[in-house]
Amino acid sequence: MTHFSDRSPLWRNPQFALLASARGISVLGNGFARVALAFAVLALPGATPGELSLVLACQALPQLVFILVGGVIADRMSRSRVMVLADLLGLMSYGVLALLVLTDHAPLLALCLLAVAAGTATALFSPAMDGVVPLVVPNERLQQANGLLRMSTNVSLLLGLALSGVTVAVVGAGWALALNALSFGVSAVLTARLRIAGRPPKVSSGWADLKEGWREFSSRTWLWVVVAQYSLVVAALNAFLGVLGPLAAESDLGGARAWSLIVAAQALGTIAGAGLASRVRVARPVLVAVLATFPAAAPIALLAWQAPLWVIALAMFAAGVASDVFAVLWVTTIQREIPEEALSRVSSYEWFGSLAFAPLGLLVAGPVAEAVGSSEALAGCALLVVVSTCAALLSRQVRTLTSKTPAPASEEGTRETPEDRPSSQEAAG
Repeated sequence: MTHFSDRSPLWRNPQFALLASARGISVLGNGFARVALAFAVLALPGATPGELSLVLACQALPQLVFILVGGVIADRMSRSRVMVLADLLGLMSYGVLALLVLTDHAPLLALCLLAVAAGTATALFSPAMDGVVPLVVPNERLQQANGLLRMSTNVSLLLGLALSGVTVAVVGAGWALALNALSFGVSAVLTARLRIAGRPPKVSSGWADLKEGWREFSSRTWLWVVVAQYSLVVAALNAFLGVLGPLAAESDLGGARAWSLIVAAQALGTIAGAGLASRVRVARPVLVAVLATFPAAAPIALLAWQAPLWVIALAMFAAGVASDVFAVLWVTTIQREIPEEALSRVSSYEWFGSLAFAPLGLLVAGPVAEAVGSSEALAGCALLVVVSTCAALLSRQVRTLTSKTPAPASEEGTRETPEDRPSSQEAAG
């Protein structure tokens, strides 16, 4: 029987290394797609900001519609299998999208349908991913594992963003989208090698599972308050990153390369933030996480005021640091506070609430920018981030929830890994 020592570097855990590698490669491709998709749509003959909003909204809407289904599925079967299926759907979506763009035959309807498929893949993947980490690493090392995962994926994102602007400018958006499709395929192969036991068969219906997940979610005030906050924050950030930022960069800063620099600065900040968050120990993690939301408003406001590029990039770096402090503290708190058997369903409710207004933010960003101007629309997004964060701080549980003390390390510093679980559990899946 093989054991992984609680004192060993997490990278020596084969399961964690596979998981981190799969996520890093997938996110590398997403770094290309984040820039390529926006400029692929804008390059269409007669394309308008409203059309860009429509395509991005089609990608965001299924994440909202199917995320609860994804949570139920991930709590009923092997979470790694769900992740593989989601990766294969992403491979198909971005592969066909790249082919359409490369052949100069990319009708708007086809782009919207493929964006829906890509968003569905995310809806299946995210709750399963949130529930996999506690099955791979010990409870007392969850924060470190989440920090390392964020750091590795952020390095990949930074590399993808750094190369995306050049790739789009030199060989076109189609090849950048093709690289993203390839990354989904590699991720699927690596994730398929994870040895995560299946779930015991359930006699309850999917609807009953949803209701049970809702009880776990709604009974924790700190959880739904912060999710309500982020329903507005994510809408503002999506409008900024998906539509308003590229539009402002195109009109005021020189186009794709300038925007790539700005988002790369954010990615660089997230690397530093993940490293910090994996080590920091705070007594009130939710309070610190909510406070870390405020810096997200700064680069939006600076872009609205047409500040110099280097100032906006610096603010994006700081926002990136704060965003990963939030992310690591937040996901670790959820993983420690929520029972493992309901974790993916609660995560799906968290995703559902956080994404509730994301499609609306993307859908209205272009028309609002056309009606009132990009600067005014950006200023509104910055204000929304600040106001919603202040409102979340009014909750007593948000301000006072203390960190749950991790369980002691197992005997002789070891913990049973998924591959060491009884074969009867394997058979149950």
